[in-house]
Amino acid sequence: MRWRGERQSDNVEDRRGVRVSRGAKVGGISGLGLVAIVVVSLLLGVDPTMILQQVGQNLPSSTTIEESAQPAANDDMRNFVAVVLAETEDVWNEQFTRAGRSYQEPKLVLFSGAVDSACGFAQSAMGPFYCPADHKVYLDLAFFNELHSRFGASGDFAQAYIIAHEVGHHVQTQLGIIQKVSQLQARSGAAEKNKLNVMLELQADCLAGMWAHQAQKKRDILEEGDIEEALNAASAVGDDRIQKKTQGYVVPDAFTHGSSAQRVSWFKRGFEQGNFQACDTFNASL
Repeated sequence: MRWRGERQSDNVEDRRGVRVSRGAKVGGISGLGLVAIVVVSLLLGVDPTMILQQVGQNLPSSTTIEESAQPAANDDMRNFVAVVLAETEDVWNEQFTRAGRSYQEPKLVLFSGAVDSACGFAQSAMGPFYCPADHKVYLDLAFFNELHSRFGASGDFAQAYIIAHEVGHHVQTQLGIIQKVSQLQARSGAAEKNKLNVMLELQADCLAGMWAHQAQKKRDILEEGDIEEALNAASAVGDDRIQKKTQGYVVPDAFTHGSSAQRVSWFKRGFEQGNFQACDTFNASL
């Protein structure tokens, strides 16, 4: 990906070096214990964002914060993230304007180890997530190492895809889609909730592809092999791949993000067509 020397977003909030921990107990389970349950649920295919919203309502208010040395503000990975976020801002501002809407840019929070968000307390083991309650994307850069070592997905555009997917959830929030899905899920059983969440996640994959299409058209950011990196990352984080790796078998009814094939298909759809209509995973049912 061609990113060096490009504009960096001012919406990066660097909390690396700020250690956050929760020690009080809630209902007989410590705050850290609740996060451990969330991590296990994630590995089994349960969406962390939805759980974070529920957990955040019950977590204790006491937080221990320890300051330690922060990485240099101009380190390479921080700069990369800031450029990718800027690229999403340019694309989505333009696309929303064309649709007669106003795009409110999200913040991206870099953290290390654990973080407090408006959706609750989270550890880095949960991976990147978007919190609709504060319109922020949360990312521990250590996840990119795990993406390579654990999931076999490497390359700068694989990393850009992860960021673009989470920003895709912000786009959904701006369009009112996440709010409508949450309302539907509140009236649904477990199977229907999972189905709705799969459609939400696949749409975020498609929006990431749409972003790549528009960014390439506007700024020629792609290098040889970039799209393959993104497709490999999308495949690596499919529910079936994760379930097979963590529990040895696949339970399609428990999917919340979509299979590897689905995630690849929807990213490609967004990249090839490059418009909102291509990303209607809900078939206009909302």
